[in-house]
Amino acid sequence: MRQNISSGSPFEKPIGFSRAVRIGNRIAVSGTAPIATDGSTAHPGDMYRQTLRCLEIIREAIEAADGRLTDVIRTRVYLTDAERWQDAASAHGKVFGDIRPACTFVEVSRLIDPEWLVEIEAECAVTNDDAAAL
Repeated sequence: MRQNISSGSPFEKPIGFSRAVRIGNRIAVSGTAPIATDGSTAHPGDMYRQTLRCLEIIREAIEAADGRLTDVIRTRVYLTDAERWQDAASAHGKVFGDIRPACTFVEVSRLIDPEWLVEIEAECAVTNDDAAAL
């Protein structure tokens, strides 16, 4: 059974994607940018806080799919400036320091919005007992 999770992003409908998709015990979270609740870019110029915002949106999507951050097995972090990787890594470590998913950091030439410094994907394997019943 497939469960599509929407974050309400204005990009979902025209592009044809979901914030996250759950099938069985797997949750895939799409590339997630630092978008504020009003649709603007959250924390322009601040890699650390943009990374935290991305991870907050990811957490919300995972929880909407009945998962938890502890179910995350992989993240991919796309940066527009790899020289600032430590700021993103610090935020990632704040959230995933004890979970320690497989993780990749990669520099890209740009993201859709030039104010976005980071975009993050996540994959989960849900292991909680409640998920076994789904």
